[in-house]
Amino acid sequence: MKDLPTLDEVRTWPATVDVTRAATALGISRAQLYGLIKRNEAPVRVLDFGSKRVVTASLVRLLEAA
Repeated sequence: MKDLPTLDEVRTWPATVDVTRAATALGISRAQLYGLIKRNEAPVRVLDFGSKRVVTASLVRLLEAA
C-alpha cells in the first residue's frame, strides 16, 4: 500500500477524489472502501456521478477526529 498522506496533504486535495485515493488516506484497500460503500457503511460522504467520488471535506473531518 502507498504511504499514507498527511492530513495537511488531504486538505489540499480537490473537492472530491476517487475511491482509490480516499482509501489510501484511510489506510484501507480500495476493495474495502467499495465494500463499505456498497453496504452504505462508508465513513465518508460518497457521490455517484457514474463513478464514485468521495467528498474530501468529509474525509478531512473523519481524519481530524481520529
